[in-house]
Amino acid sequence: MKAFFTFLAVFLAIAGPARPMELRAPTEAVILTVGGAIAVTNYGDTAVFDRPMLEDLGGDVIVTSTVWTNGVSEFEGIKLSTLAELLGVTAGTFVSVALNDYNVEIPVSDATYLEPILAYKRNGSYLTVRDKGPLWVIYPYDGNENARTELIYSRSIWQLDRMIVEE
Repeated sequence: MKAFFTFLAVFLAIAGPARPMELRAPTEAVILTVGGAIAVTNYGDTAVFDRPMLEDLGGDVIVTSTVWTNGVSEFEGIKLSTLAELLGVTAGTFVSVALNDYNVEIPVSDATYLEPILAYKRNGSYLTVRDKGPLWVIYPYDGNENARTELIYSRSIWQLDRMIVEE
């Protein structure tokens, strides 16, 4: 066991402290800005994302009905937990703000407990502002009875364009 700890100490000394991941700059229109208590940035003290950047991180799908749409839809986007991990967020709240300045608080714990996504597609088509885009927070309503509450519905913000992480 002592040999293991010696190896670990030598490895950590050589590897050095963990460095935050670098986030590339967007090449298209920014659709999401995240600020506040984050460890990774690419524009001043914020992290900004265009659609291709989110698609590179996402591709997660939730098939569910919603109280705002007819029938079952396939939503594609990035898991909130993936975004949190990328930005070094482990606790606190995502204050999520829509284009019209409507805002809701989403606990970071929702990211792993209920696994919502920031959807950028519905049934294979990109979400436009007219149909609740560019991003819509979607929970697995049909797949998790804990996601079918008024509180969770209130967190399902559409036309999302920015988030502030508060500890």
